[in-house]
Amino acid sequence: MENFNSFLRFILLFAAVLCCSSNINTATEGFESSFTPSTHSAPPPTPPDHQQHSFFSQTALLPPILSQLGFNELAMAAPSLSDSTSTGVTSAWTGPSTIFAPSDASIRTCFSCSIPKLLREHMVPGLFTIDYLRRLSFGTKIETLSPGRCITVTSHPVHPNTNSTTAAKVFIGGVEITQPDLFNNGLIIVHGIHGFISQLSPFSCDVERMPSLSFPSYPEHRSGQPLHTPDVNAANASSIRVMLRDAMLRLRNNGFSILALAMKVKYAHLVTLSNMTIFAVDDLSIFSGSHSYIDNVRFHIVPNRYLLIADLEKLPVGTPLPTLERGQPLMITTSGGGTILAPMRINYVRIKSSDVIRNVRIVVHSVYLPFPHINPVAAAYDNILGGGGASEGTEKMPQEEGTCSSAADGDGDCGVSPMAMPQVQVKPIAMAMVDIEDHHGQ
Repeated sequence: MENFNSFLRFILLFAAVLCCSSNINTATEGFESSFTPSTHSAPPPTPPDHQQHSFFSQTALLPPILSQLGFNELAMAAPSLSDSTSTGVTSAWTGPSTIFAPSDASIRTCFSCSIPKLLREHMVPGLFTIDYLRRLSFGTKIETLSPGRCITVTSHPVHPNTNSTTAAKVFIGGVEITQPDLFNNGLIIVHGIHGFISQLSPFSCDVERMPSLSFPSYPEHRSGQPLHTPDVNAANASSIRVMLRDAMLRLRNNGFSILALAMKVKYAHLVTLSNMTIFAVDDLSIFSGSHSYIDNVRFHIVPNRYLLIADLEKLPVGTPLPTLERGQPLMITTSGGGTILAPMRINYVRIKSSDVIRNVRIVVHSVYLPFPHINPVAAAYDNILGGGGASEGTEKMPQEEGTCSSAADGDGDCGVSPMAMPQVQVKPIAMAMVDIEDHHGQ
């Protein structure tokens, strides 16, 4: 019995030792674990298209928003914003955006416009309310969703005698915002504009310093006495000043620096006009040989007439266009709406690019060459006689320096005063229409 008790005590002691050993190991492991840095698996990587998805979900809102506001043409083009193959942009803008929306009617007047491209050039990243736009410096540039293409923001007060910006008109690329803040949900702002912005140039983002384009406001008459005019005239004068500055700034950014400088020189005269149509020769053409344009800029400006290409093409042959050179009008020598082989011409020169720059007061068309001075009466009789054939087309046309042709009398003066010229409606012979620009490597 005593042996059995001894054996039992041994078993209990052995069990106690094993139990203590297990507790020590557990405590040791817990102690060591408190000094061992924890390692957590990293969160799964964000899918590469997560950002694009957020942008797509945002742009998915555009079609119904634009359609509800009446901008159906833009609404149909909105899905193209998420198409990288059409935009050519590797990373799409994922933040809020502002849209300057032209009406469907104005978009339909541009037959050559790509509506998806037009939408991107009318859309900027960020939220720009009308109040914020009014406080931007004159000539501020904002890059659009088309990389390297910027719109220019200008503004002027409705009442010229006040400095308040609360009622200032805002122009985007020379086009007025007529329906500000149509829509704003914190992600998208939509402004309605009067017309559409002309196609933006690759140089539209170049920063031009305003001191070189600072112009006097001409608040007083040349005599030094204050000019007391009705409020309407004062508002028109203020508007033309803003539009002149806007046009000159954009001309400089689009390769027409010489014309912009000439307009600055003639600013005192131009600011008295209500609107104007300008025919421009670009800097490259002037440096390539069209030097006569520098001395004849006034001959290329039609005062108080706002003539878009659609308006010009409606004019019949023989229609005179007055210029700033008194008694020296331009003349429609080939009417619009003709075939590709017989496009519209003014003073025998074809228009290179129409509506290059336009705002509410000024429209600019690019031409291949400076307009030659022609006598409309002589040109009409030349058409009646058949123009002498194609081989004599350029020889019968006077050079830029002359203002008369073979109709001049013995004293060298024009036989008929241009102011009293008859309106001869004669269709010119096609053989007499020579591509003047073709002789200059254009």
